Amino acid sequence: MNLANRPTPQSTGRWRIPDWVIWAAALLGPPALTALLVRLSAREQRDYVFLYLGLVAVLAVLRGLWPALVAAAISFLLVDYFFVQPVYTFTIGDEQDIVNLLAFVATATGVGLLASHRRRALLESQALAKQLRDANTEMVRLNKEQAEAAQAALRLARSEQQIRALQEADRLRRELLANVSHELRTPLGTILTESTDRSGMKTVKEAERRLATVAAEARRLEALVNDMLDMARIEGGALELDLEALALDDAIAAAAERLHHASPEREMAWDRTAGVEVLADWDRLGQVLDNLLANADRFAPSGSPITLAVSKEEPGLATIRVIDHGPGVASEVRERIFERFVRGDSKEGSAQRGGTGLGLPIVKGLIEAHAGSVTLEESPGGVGAVFRFTLPLAPDQ
Repeated sequence: MNLANRPTPQSTGRWRIPDWVIWAAALLGPPALTALLVRLSAREQRDYVFLYLGLVAVLAVLRGLWPALVAAAISFLLVDYFFVQPVYTFTIGDEQDIVNLLAFVATATGVGLLASHRRRALLESQALAKQLRDANTEMVRLNKEQAEAAQAALRLARSEQQIRALQEADRLRRELLANVSHELRTPLGTILTESTDRSGMKTVKEAERRLATVAAEARRLEALVNDMLDMARIEGGALELDLEALALDDAIAAAAERLHHASPEREMAWDRTAGVEVLADWDRLGQVLDNLLANADRFAPSGSPITLAVSKEEPGLATIRVIDHGPGVASEVRERIFERFVRGDSKEGSAQRGGTGLGLPIVKGLIEAHAGSVTLEESPGGVGAVFRFTLPLAPDQ
């Protein structure tokens, strides 16, 4: 289909001149113009004869080349018949008139071609503009659909994240209940067994043994209850700290004395001349040291020392490392060692002996409450475990 015959984009929203009107103008326009010119004098007729060219140009712009050529042909015949000597015949008596008529025909044809090309270019530009508008509309639609799809994907991802969080919370709840029930059941069962078994005659020594067992299990229960209360305070944000400037040497010495009562054979080594003061709660710092030292004591072989190293590695912070010479922590539990009831199996495969499984999570919570951090570092040479924690220095440090 010729582009010149295509409907323009404006035809859908504006009034369009019907084809029959164009062709009527091409057929009847030259005779109507001739009827006006024949009323003028011969000299004036020659002056206005080029109005035919304007009619041809208008028709070419409005509908293309063919109506313009038809109008040019009719105009040529009418000019020859009415205005070229001898008039009222189709013969030409003067060579100059022949030249003039040929120039008229050439000019009319050229004007028609130029106007037709202009109209074609206009139609092409209008068609291109329409294509651009359609493409822009399609891009807007696609962008809207992509935005809606992205929002739907985001909602789906959030829903999946919430589902995973709920599943993880449910898993932790079930594990917590299982661990707590296990931790409570074992000492309670021992206490009930030792305190209610009345079979046979009991010697004083046997009674003392049973009483010591009941007392030990009661202390284990007390430690578990206290640890669970501390975890509840930490996770609930209800932990209260009595911060004061205190010497790390004093806190470490007190913790070493408490460890000595529990494990008289265990040696401890640290630099007593560090002279570092931190801003901390005395009781809670003692609890952190007790838990880390007890953890090291459970894993370290008999006769091996526990080392504490104090330094100032970061601005405004004191760095404390608790180092033992035990088998270390297995790689599969290193990332979860500070989770509740995670009992870190050693590299030798033995489970963590004793304890409630809450010591390290409590240490993490207490240290973070002091605006510090705690990590499990790689031990030098791959032997033992190295727990590193930081505390803010006292203002005058």
